[in-house]
Amino acid sequence: MQIHQDWQWLDPAARGASVAIGNFDGLHRGHQSVIDLARGKGPLGVVTFEPHPREFFAPDSPAFRLMNAEAKANRLAKLGVAHLFQLPFGAPLAALTPEGFARDVLAEGLGVRHVVIGQDFCFGKARAGTAADLRELGLRFGFDTTIAPLLAVEGVEISSTAIRTALAEGRPRDAAAMLGHWHRIEGEVIHGEKRGRELGYPTANMSLSGLHLPKFGVYAVKVDVLSGPQAGSYSGAASLGVRPMFDGEVPNLETFLMDFKGDLYGHHLSVALVEYLRPEMKFDGLPALITQMDADCARARAIVAAL
Repeated sequence: MQIHQDWQWLDPAARGASVAIGNFDGLHRGHQSVIDLARGKGPLGVVTFEPHPREFFAPDSPAFRLMNAEAKANRLAKLGVAHLFQLPFGAPLAALTPEGFARDVLAEGLGVRHVVIGQDFCFGKARAGTAADLRELGLRFGFDTTIAPLLAVEGVEISSTAIRTALAEGRPRDAAAMLGHWHRIEGEVIHGEKRGRELGYPTANMSLSGLHLPKFGVYAVKVDVLSGPQAGSYSGAASLGVRPMFDGEVPNLETFLMDFKGDLYGHHLSVALVEYLRPEMKFDGLPALITQMDADCARARAIVAAL
């Protein structure tokens, strides 16, 4: 998959794509249905925005994203997307009228052949443009537009908000049912305080900055090592939260990879939350903590093996 970040200086080979447009946070089953409607009408593309427009308009609002840019790109590649148009969202793009966005960005900048949007899609300055408006503008500027219906499962509309709620309540399997895939946290392994190594459970530490925080606690996880000589898939147990045993303050993700030996610093992981095991706890000494970690890992191994 090719990633394009400048619509004003686009590789001519990327023009003529059939694109789905949206923020696609989480890339849930509703998002996937929109992308599927763009298949077969030209090279498959996705138009999205970085940073998320909400981060631009409300930079001090609580973190809400289900996916960072890296995780979204990795997932889109797995869905067979050939071109990811990752438009830089800032004042110039926010100031475009609906007509300006359709003409300058989609028609002249990206040269799209076909556009697919959800029926609740809004665009342009002050979100003034609707899905119906884009259809009319496409006729004027030379691209077709398909409006996708909202997707519901068992009468319940699938949304990023509902997925955030499931994760905040410690229900990763319910989130996965709406997503169509496990909820994953992806990023680079960073240096931590290395306490896990001293306890016999070395962990890979990852930042949660900018992401919606699932319920704090211990999870059974599936781990993909995305780079480095040990690239591959592993079972694991992960602690997500502030580490009350050690008076932590900044939430992070610490993952123990089972049957793994090696150095992961600087490499990238994709950690899938499979099942919530228990809340964070403060133990009466390290022996009690290690006993609980033994039990957590045994349970996590069995859960992941049964998938």
